[in-house]
Amino acid sequence: MFQSPQPLVSLMENDMNAAELFIRCLENEGVTEIFGIPGEENLAVMDALLSSPIRFITTRHEQGAAFMADVYGRLTGKAGVCLATLGPGATNLITGFADANMDRAPIVAIAGQGATTRLHKESHQILDLVNLFEPISKYSTQIRSGRIIPEIVRKAFKDAQAEKPGGSFVDFPEDVADEIVDAEYLPLKVQSPKPPRAPQDKLQQAADLISKAKFPLVMAGNGVIRGNAAEQLIKFSEKLKLPVATTFMAKGVIPFSHENSIGTVGLQANDYVACGFDRADLVICIGYDMVEYHPHLWNKQRDKKIIHIDMMPSEVDAHYILEAGVIGNIGDSLDVISETAKPQKVFQASGLRKTIVEEFNTYADDQSFPLKPQRIISDLRKVLNPEDVVISDVGAHKMWMARMYQCEQPNTCIISNGFASMGIGVPGAIAAKIAFPDKTALTVTGDAGFMMNSQEIETALRINTPMIILVWTDSEYGLIKWHQMRHYGRESHIKFNNPDFVKYAESLGAKGYRVNSSNELIPTLEKAIADNTVVIIDCPVDYSENMKLTEKLGNLICPI
Repeated sequence: MFQSPQPLVSLMENDMNAAELFIRCLENEGVTEIFGIPGEENLAVMDALLSSPIRFITTRHEQGAAFMADVYGRLTGKAGVCLATLGPGATNLITGFADANMDRAPIVAIAGQGATTRLHKESHQILDLVNLFEPISKYSTQIRSGRIIPEIVRKAFKDAQAEKPGGSFVDFPEDVADEIVDAEYLPLKVQSPKPPRAPQDKLQQAADLISKAKFPLVMAGNGVIRGNAAEQLIKFSEKLKLPVATTFMAKGVIPFSHENSIGTVGLQANDYVACGFDRADLVICIGYDMVEYHPHLWNKQRDKKIIHIDMMPSEVDAHYILEAGVIGNIGDSLDVISETAKPQKVFQASGLRKTIVEEFNTYADDQSFPLKPQRIISDLRKVLNPEDVVISDVGAHKMWMARMYQCEQPNTCIISNGFASMGIGVPGAIAAKIAFPDKTALTVTGDAGFMMNSQEIETALRINTPMIILVWTDSEYGLIKWHQMRHYGRESHIKFNNPDFVKYAESLGAKGYRVNSSNELIPTLEKAIADNTVVIIDCPVDYSENMKLTEKLGNLICPI
């Protein structure tokens, strides 16, 4: 089944240059925003944008542009687009682009390039960008003639958005951009095929395995979100009485409040939810990628039977040997299997779920200051609506957010867990607000990650994009200290100094608040939402809880 193709229309009556044709092709793909920085080698493209409905969002760093495109693609399913000039501009895109590619977010990156007459030799700012991006992309190419632009653009978006989504990179030499092209080279039709149904024998094989299992358990991954299969997953779990754990990147595919939810899996250390995996004789992996939570962590003895339900075949790994691979439309597969499989007599993970819920509530009224991570997350959850979007930056706070932040809907807590790059928080929140202007967009970030792309606050203010930046302040690389203390019992070179974040916010034209007691965070968050602008909240955090958690999990007694 295909979507109705867009009608082919003449681009313009007269000839145009290749840059203008390129922009018309982007319009044909439904692009509404491009994030980036203008440069000398993309002058023709920037000029062509003046007559286009596409909004160009000028960022303060190309990494910020790439992260915006990354998060935009992950939230919408449509490729986010970022643009840079050649050389250092293009290399600055790499971190955000690689993050998108590994986290299965569709992204198209475009870089200007020097004229083709100087690519064969050592020349100012010239790099072989196609080969530089090739290992971290699904498609990487250079435009060598204006005549092939419609094909290249269509292929770039088709590859970026096809399962599993990822990155396409397009190198656009400046002399090619100025070429005059014939108007007959029109955009190609955009089509979107529906994933096919899995083979019946594989569906039946999976159903038989579930029927015979003593303690089957579901691990839901980000592919459930990409496949729009959250509703079918919930029905599948309810009908067969199956406990569901989600990866960091699949939070919300089953509401945390649902009686079959046993929380989020993904810590390398043992955890309550890992007790379910220890007991399971069958793990049903749905929309799961190994970058989300490697099987050597939950199938150490290689004794678990595994069902892989996804739109693509699984990766090869010694700890991920399948009993059945069900490849096809995820939602359809779950519906068919649930009609055939024999349900469990009772829900066997009720004790585990009870323990997880009780742990979350333990620190809800903790009065200590600086605030414990658990109290910050509890307060945050009380203030935000279920549909609001939180972007977690990478650091010690990410471990706490992934483990304890309760989600009721998919794509309401975005966590980078494939490439796991610091600095995604601020630009990611900007992208979230652009994608969903009616929702509150908030980033939870550490003081280290915040300073990596804090310059994009100016971008958010300039384009009138309200967002909240909740900075967990400890003046050190907390996650690295956590690992150092676990491995060596001492810290090494992890401390730094911060600016006054309130004054920093005000200097940029944003609002700034500092939390000075345990009971100030909730009213401060509520005020930040009401402010409807860019707000920075400086919230001191007590990361001594990190090692306490390590000790607690090391002595964990499983409740099932």
